Amino acid sequence: MGQACTCKLQARLADLDAASSVRGLVVGRPHPLRGDRIGQFALDLEGGKRLVFKAANEPVPLKNDGSIDWSQATKVCIIFVRDYHD
Repeated sequence: MGQACTCKLQARLADLDAASSVRGLVVGRPHPLRGDRIGQFALDLEGGKRLVFKAANEPVPLKNDGSIDWSQATKVCIIFVRDYHD
């Protein structure tokens, strides 16, 4: 993974711990994923690698249109750390 990526991963994990919800994240280009990764969220790390996670609230908070309400997602489950474009 490399030292730079490891440092960014540690920082993003600290950001997740400190945020009141996923929408509270501001660093790492936080963004919901689309296509076959719908329902997942990603934070950029280093060299194309991403920290990818999903909401772990029970029940998962949803908007009226059925999409995840990330402003209400207060718990996450990490799915993987890698470049999902490979």
